[in-house]
Amino acid sequence: MAIGTPKFSPVLLHLLTLILLTTPPLSCSFPIPTTSFHALFSLSDSLLTRVANLRASRGDISGSLRARSIAQKIEKHSHGFSFYGVMWSLGWDYMKNYAWRDIGITSSEMFGAVSDMSELIRGLSELTRMESEAERVAWVRRNYGSVLTISKSLFNRLLRVFSRSGPLKDAIEMIQAEIVDGGLLKDCLELGSSDLKGVIQILKDLALQYSSTTGKTEL
Repeated sequence: MAIGTPKFSPVLLHLLTLILLTTPPLSCSFPIPTTSFHALFSLSDSLLTRVANLRASRGDISGSLRARSIAQKIEKHSHGFSFYGVMWSLGWDYMKNYAWRDIGITSSEMFGAVSDMSELIRGLSELTRMESEAERVAWVRRNYGSVLTISKSLFNRLLRVFSRSGPLKDAIEMIQAEIVDGGLLKDCLELGSSDLKGVIQILKDLALQYSSTTGKTEL
């Protein structure tokens, strides 16, 4: 999928930038630290590589190749002009479709997204404390349904924020299919991955900054 074109963009790369690009137009006080981008890309690359290895170990060659391909694309777009090209494409979509709308609804939905992410982090914190493979398998068996429900809620909120046709909405819909329907979420849980928890934690922190800024803008 070429930059800005839904057929080439790496699936998870957009997930890592969705919240980072939601800066209110009237406020310049919401920083977007480059270090956060690098941390998100690094964690996602690591996570997807582990998913690829997991799938290969159980004979899911096509699934392994798919995950490894996404990881390689994330790494490719993490540096230089390609990185800034992706940021420009998504940033332009935001400016064109979202920058001047009523921020009240956006702020409310983002607070809800933060709540969903907090629930996911609590669950992942419990999972990462499991020391054995058997414990992780049992935890996933007990909790996958609830984690999936929270993930669906999170994506639905994001789709209400990014509701207009364009790369941002297309990216969320693709991520939704890959994580919720494509088995990526379950694979991440089976790994007991601290990388997934780290990705969600960074996104949550940035979403909190965004929600705080929009609240001040509304006053």
